[in-house]
Amino acid sequence: MQVRKVYVGVNPGLLFDELKEFVQKQGMVIDQAKLETYPVPNDSSSFVHRGTLSFRIAGESEQGKECLRAHIVGQARTETKLIMDTDDQLFPADKLSRLQEDLDFIFGSYEARGD
Repeated sequence: MQVRKVYVGVNPGLLFDELKEFVQKQGMVIDQAKLETYPVPNDSSSFVHRGTLSFRIAGESEQGKECLRAHIVGQARTETKLIMDTDDQLFPADKLSRLQEDLDFIFGSYEARGD
């Protein structure tokens, strides 16, 4: 399943760290965590952040299957986008629902609502 969210005024680093904690709370372990910063052309005081997180089931070997992958791209001053891809067999709907509830509790008021 894929979940897409857009937040306004959320620091991408904060979203990265909170998402990492929320997924671990669901019993998953980090496989990869990378947060990069890029300067905005023509504005040396602004940056775009790009984060990638991947998780696997706790107890699986290093070669275990990936159960969730998240991509975060954005700027703290404008918008931050999140895409989460899950393996429905390894990260079931009830865990995804709890993860989304946690995200909504913390970041729900910053979520851009499409009309």
